[in-house]
Amino acid sequence: MDLVPALEEPLKKVVGPATAKVMAEHLDLHTVGDLLHHYPRRYAERGELTRLADLPLDEHVTVVAQVASARLHTFASAKAPRGQGQRLEVTITDGSGELRLVFFGRGVHKPHTELLPGTRAMFAGKVSVFNHRLQLAHPAYEPLRGGDPDAVDSWAGALIPIYPACKQLESWKIAKSVETVLPSAPEALDPLPASLREGRALIPLPEALLKIHRPHSKADIAAARDRLKWDEAFVLQVALARRRHADGQLPAVARRPKEGGLLDAFDAKLPFTLTEGQQKVSKEIFDDLATEHPMHRLLQGEVGSGKTMVALRAMLAVVDAGGQAAMLAPTEVLAQQHHRSIVEMMGELAEGGLLGGADQATKVTLLTGSMGTAARRQALLDLVTGEAGIVIGTHALIEDKVRFHDLGLVVVDEQHRFGVEQRDALRGKGKQPPHLLVMTATPIPRTVAMTVFGDLETSVLDQLPAGRSPIASHVVPAEEKPHFLARAWERVREEVEKGHQAYVVCPRIGDDPDEAADPAKGAKKGARKKSAEEKAQEAATAEKRPPLAVLEVAEQLARGPLQGLAVEVLHGRMQPDDKDAVMRRFAAGETQVLVATTVIEVGVNVPNATAMVIMDADRFGVSQLHQLRGRVGRGSAPGLCLLVTDMPEASPSRARLGAVAATLDGFELSRIDLEQRREGDVLGQAQSGVRSSLRMLAVIDDEEVIAAAREEAVAVVAEDPDLEHLPELRTALDALLDAEREQYLDKG
Repeated sequence: MDLVPALEEPLKKVVGPATAKVMAEHLDLHTVGDLLHHYPRRYAERGELTRLADLPLDEHVTVVAQVASARLHTFASAKAPRGQGQRLEVTITDGSGELRLVFFGRGVHKPHTELLPGTRAMFAGKVSVFNHRLQLAHPAYEPLRGGDPDAVDSWAGALIPIYPACKQLESWKIAKSVETVLPSAPEALDPLPASLREGRALIPLPEALLKIHRPHSKADIAAARDRLKWDEAFVLQVALARRRHADGQLPAVARRPKEGGLLDAFDAKLPFTLTEGQQKVSKEIFDDLATEHPMHRLLQGEVGSGKTMVALRAMLAVVDAGGQAAMLAPTEVLAQQHHRSIVEMMGELAEGGLLGGADQATKVTLLTGSMGTAARRQALLDLVTGEAGIVIGTHALIEDKVRFHDLGLVVVDEQHRFGVEQRDALRGKGKQPPHLLVMTATPIPRTVAMTVFGDLETSVLDQLPAGRSPIASHVVPAEEKPHFLARAWERVREEVEKGHQAYVVCPRIGDDPDEAADPAKGAKKGARKKSAEEKAQEAATAEKRPPLAVLEVAEQLARGPLQGLAVEVLHGRMQPDDKDAVMRRFAAGETQVLVATTVIEVGVNVPNATAMVIMDADRFGVSQLHQLRGRVGRGSAPGLCLLVTDMPEASPSRARLGAVAATLDGFELSRIDLEQRREGDVLGQAQSGVRSSLRMLAVIDDEEVIAAAREEAVAVVAEDPDLEHLPELRTALDALLDAEREQYLDKG
């Protein structure tokens, strides 16, 4: 892996301070080792043009293409009132599609002389849309001339590496820097044990680094990729295997439910039968709780599959066994919602110590940061005396002054929203390590779970409880078909007239002056009218408009298409009491339309809400859209989700929204999401504690490698837990898990 000692030379000493600064700030590359592990994303072949048809909007891209035409236009502007303004439009082609390049002003002269029809070059820039056509404004470019040894022959024969790049540093400049550090490749320490390498017929690491950067054939690339994927999979799986091994040595108190206790009383009063999936997962959890080592289990499942019910039964089992259970929720809205729904489900069983409480009852306490002093003092007292068997709270549970009588189980809802330090602080409040149940409402493909949560046993709920209604989803192309948006608001009215309610979701709040402002609003009243050409120039280089905001949209709806309906807003910067009051009114049916941010994304349960309109839906991820959609269709009436977007039909954003509209299968959508976002987000520190080390491995495509690496890692750690006989592997592990990240994984 990177940062092995021989390759720790700072880049500024090798490629110069200016280039090193850009690499550090924009590509997170700091040493020679980092740059050697910055692999080409793909390779262009001299005899073959790359596809322009699949360019992602709003991303920096590098393409190899041929100039089809170039036209110089003149126009009048403020700086050149006599028609002396210049714009160069160049059309490039790759045989599968065309792309327009635009250059303005003084920037036209060099490309006008160099980008002649027939010229082949590499082009790099940010893809934008103008007049419904994709374009690059002022792209950087590097002509590829057959006779120029620096331009083509130095790119290792016919294969031109295209590197992950940024606006400040194009792919070909990165390639020249790689050329400078390649002589260091033979010094790379090989983390794979020799027996593994030979048994799997993998080439040595130095050879793999040379072949990935300067391949002479496609076979070179394949051999290098096979080897480098193994490095990433194996070192990560060793880290997780060591974590599992260490957890297996810890003591814990076994927590078994007692016959005729709280759990039996709760099950007896349930008005429905648990699904087969809920029963199976509950058994897995109860078996874990009965052992004298801490449970570490991930509970994942479809939106609305009944994870909260499974978690509640686990908490009741722990209370039966004399312990306490704490549920950690990411927001006050969700903590209050969980508290309310758990108290309702338990009824008199949640009234321990109160008149009318059942014999087996316990107390269910809420603890959040915004509670009044008296309520907070009482909650803290309930915890330390053991009066409260179950506590539900936000990060307020983690504070030093919070003490438990006997904490036996920690349930973490929406695990990826908490830092490990927070989870660890709560787990540290047990006399012995408490059992841990991590819940996520985002379905995760098996390979991702194996890679990201490899230290947790995984339980999956993929059945929906009986009585759940289907949700119809449709994309609303507001820019192309404004009447579709008008119809969307009519549909909301129709749902309300049937006695139902609706959500409208926006990406932004709109109450912060620092939030992106609409540049059009800042125009001076008496300003000269801009020419069409100037407007075109601005549009070509301008960013997209700011995201729609809750406060603005709510006002427009209340005065316009939803006039006369009871419309309220909900967002994260409201006071907690106000948020709770809004949710209570919506749950009670007093509010007909709730305009909100993603604060409603998880856990919010209002069965009467049947419609959701998501504005600027292209600004949300696939999994997030699936989560949001899961807020409707929770009762007996069918749900409707409308995904509103201004993105053009051919854009990747529209394809993503189409995928969401086409299926309700969260596991399928999570695969699509992962394929589009790649692993950088999946293995981001927020989710796994490991800064994304995956540069070659694709967790969706490389399932066999990951599974095989896990087997090898388990065998290595079982034989040598401290890796005393594998110093190169230990060094690679230290590079992956520096002190801070090692601690992060240790805390889990």
